[in-house]
Amino acid sequence: MAKYFGTDGIRAKAGAFPLDYDSVYALGKALVSLAEEEGLSRKFLLGRDTRESGGWLETAFVHGVQDAGGTALCAGVLPTSAVSLLVKKHGFSAGVVISASHNPYQDNGLKLFSSKGRKIDDGWELRLERALVFPPKNVQPLGQPAEVVPSLAEEYVDFLRSKFPGMAGRRPLKVVLDCANGASSHLAPPLFCELGYEVEVMACAPDGRNINDGCGSLHPQRLAQKVTEAGADLGVAFDGDADRAVWVDERGRLLNGDHTLFVQAAHMKSAGHLRGGAVVATPMSNLGLEKALDKLGIRLVRAAVGDRFVLEKMTALGANLGGEKSGHTIFLDDCPTGDGLLTALKMLEVMVGRGEKLSGLVEGFVELPQTLLSMPVARKADFQTIPEITDTMALIREMLKNSGRLDVRYSGTEPLVRIMVEGENKKQVEELARRMADVLAKHLGQP
Repeated sequence: MAKYFGTDGIRAKAGAFPLDYDSVYALGKALVSLAEEEGLSRKFLLGRDTRESGGWLETAFVHGVQDAGGTALCAGVLPTSAVSLLVKKHGFSAGVVISASHNPYQDNGLKLFSSKGRKIDDGWELRLERALVFPPKNVQPLGQPAEVVPSLAEEYVDFLRSKFPGMAGRRPLKVVLDCANGASSHLAPPLFCELGYEVEVMACAPDGRNINDGCGSLHPQRLAQKVTEAGADLGVAFDGDADRAVWVDERGRLLNGDHTLFVQAAHMKSAGHLRGGAVVATPMSNLGLEKALDKLGIRLVRAAVGDRFVLEKMTALGANLGGEKSGHTIFLDDCPTGDGLLTALKMLEVMVGRGEKLSGLVEGFVELPQTLLSMPVARKADFQTIPEITDTMALIREMLKNSGRLDVRYSGTEPLVRIMVEGENKKQVEELARRMADVLAKHLGQP
């Protein structure tokens, strides 16, 4: 059977299978059946980002749940992490986030969480996908949108307030927030102001189509310009569903999730709060992070790409800090998934507490030259079945030896192959990445 769930739920063009009204309706019905099979209640929580398709997709899912005898409460526009937290707090059987994260507005997706607030496992995904084999046809849409419960968003903001009770009134910092015209737009600016920061905002006027459009965590260049022009202490860029955050320091330098892990690992260890003696990252994290943490006596353990796999490895190790270079950071003592707003407030907390600029906090971490390529492919063949691909991988790894790394993987959400090469010589890294890309293009084709 085809697998529609990728590394972060289902993602596709809104209105096209499996994100058409009929299919999403069928998934809503299937979730009720699955909950019943597991002995859970038929009560679910939904949230979404600001895409114009979010409303009718939400209605389609609620329609399916209701027709199967279940109940769905809608929190409206809300960060992904808020649904994770609220599902666990209120005893919902599952949570659903309608979002395509950092993708453009034409895309959308479904992220599902278990009653524990964690991404559902492969078993649940496969059972839900049965509903997509023969979905119903021409379901008559509900005549009115799903009703939203506004108090749920306020509960999430209260959670964040509770984590930083002493921040208001401390040394003020000037922060520029790039909300990606997404789920953080109506929440982050007032919260950060309330906690005592001087705030300037960008990309904070969603219209359904401007989410991630030249802004947010994938496009932080305008943010960097704004930070230097405004003389700000920090720039923060969220993505569309606000589960990731990346940075611009006071000098206008772009920083990523690896810098988050370095700063937070050092801080948490010095405070005696770092558990498991390790930080969990993925193969995409820079080798320089591994070396920098090692100097602090902290191991870097790598999990497969995807915050779900990072969380699994953290749980196995008893670790409470992990994340991805892309900006997902998991503080497991607080939340079982990445939360961009929480991460940003924790970074500001360290800056205020230590009286240091972000540039100073990251001085001990030197990134090795790294090249990342994303290449569209016509098919996702098993690399091991194509000798020229495996031979080229082996040759590149031999050339890099212990001073660099190669990682080649398919995107879990798009028809792409991703290539990462890093080493001590920038020119060599770029040449090896292109060499790998040429071989992959030869055998995998391009759409």
